[in-house]
Amino acid sequence: MKGYYHSKETFGTVDGAGIRYVLFLAGCNLQCAFCHNPDTWKRGSKMIGSQEVINEVNEYRSFYEASGGGFTMSGGEPMMQPEFVAEVFHLCKKNNISTTLDTSGLCAKEAFMKVLPYTDHVLFSLKAALPALHRKLTTVKTNTAIIENLCIVAKRKPVTLRYVVMPGITDSEIEIAAFIHIIRSLPAIDLSVDLLPYHKMGIPKWKALKMPYSLDYVEPPRAEVMAEVKVQLTAAGIRMAY
Repeated sequence: MKGYYHSKETFGTVDGAGIRYVLFLAGCNLQCAFCHNPDTWKRGSKMIGSQEVINEVNEYRSFYEASGGGFTMSGGEPMMQPEFVAEVFHLCKKNNISTTLDTSGLCAKEAFMKVLPYTDHVLFSLKAALPALHRKLTTVKTNTAIIENLCIVAKRKPVTLRYVVMPGITDSEIEIAAFIHIIRSLPAIDLSVDLLPYHKMGIPKWKALKMPYSLDYVEPPRAEVMAEVKVQLTAAGIRMAY
């Protein structure tokens, strides 16, 4: 089976434990206003076969195993191609390769049920807790299906829940309270939160694609802002990834 992809990284260090081979699939159904890789939104024409992926992972296998790493499927949104993700992950498990899924969670429930049996760890990016804010930051009308999928995933696999802190947007009192409420409602077996500071490194890509960037006025959060959000979460009994 072949999948549409955007790019590959053979020495990934931020998308899961250890050193990892990261395959970024092409196509995205959220298209966030603060995306730093808008060039991954379109599916394009680049394709790669599942066995080809495994062959490439095996080339660098000694580095991955020595660091406690493995293989990460990212995007774009990898769950737009669940059959391909499931097949690659299945082959990884046959070859004793650790698997991590990096997703924003917008897909049918059945898609996750195909992929999760072969998944060791999930990086789940929740863009916003409040539906109105989620609607403002993405192209989808509601985050209801995403939160339902987060529940499905958290009940079955270890999850690192990623959340981008944007001053004046995603760090408001009401938004953080809603974020905490969602986390507390999850039947999680092993969940931690990774707070990511908003940055502007993707703006040159938006300009190169001649796409209007609507968040020019937002600045990256100061360390005090990041610390304050972390304090609110830990005070609520939520475990932080870092």
